[in-house]
Amino acid sequence: MNLLVEKGKLYTKNMVVGESVYGERLVRRRGAEYRQWDPRRSKLAAAILKGFSVTLGRDSTVLYLGSASGTTVSHVSDIADNGKIYAVDVAPRVMRDLLFLAGKRKNIFPLLFNANLPEEYSNIVEGVDLIYQDVAERNQADILEKNARLFLKENGTCMIAIKSRSINVSKKPGVVFGEVESQLREHFRVLKKARLEPFEKDHMIFLLVKK
Repeated sequence: MNLLVEKGKLYTKNMVVGESVYGERLVRRRGAEYRQWDPRRSKLAAAILKGFSVTLGRDSTVLYLGSASGTTVSHVSDIADNGKIYAVDVAPRVMRDLLFLAGKRKNIFPLLFNANLPEEYSNIVEGVDLIYQDVAERNQADILEKNARLFLKENGTCMIAIKSRSINVSKKPGVVFGEVESQLREHFRVLKKARLEPFEKDHMIFLLVKK
């Protein structure tokens, strides 16, 4: 088992034994080494601890939009150790860290692209089982729809983390989340949604499938 929840804490089985990625604890569980996954540094970890069932298996192919330097990507890499993680980010400053991470984790493929322009990497990314999106853009729903149309397999799922202040700082978070949900429902069916407090303030995450 590559993902473990124990006494309210989350762990992934370490692909690179003996090495942490961002200073996380390494522990022995079930005869193997696991990395503790901090929900205050990962919205995906927070979602799992809020009861989300993540559709990730050892052979899963993932498109990760907004990968940053790879904190969460590294844990996805642990879970899908026989799969592929296409990690997209537009910022050159974080790509160096991501490239270093990919040098030790052969299932991570860093892509320096704008997630708003998926056609630019459509000749690289194959069909994926999961799209995970965490980008600080106003048109987050539109970005997800464009990527899902190009890359999501028929039975695939999407997860999108919404930060209300990235969309509109003048509106209450609940209003922003409602507006984004209405946009998402034009192309997706919502399987689950949840606010991420106490781990993340003014964030909401959705689990979706295409209509």
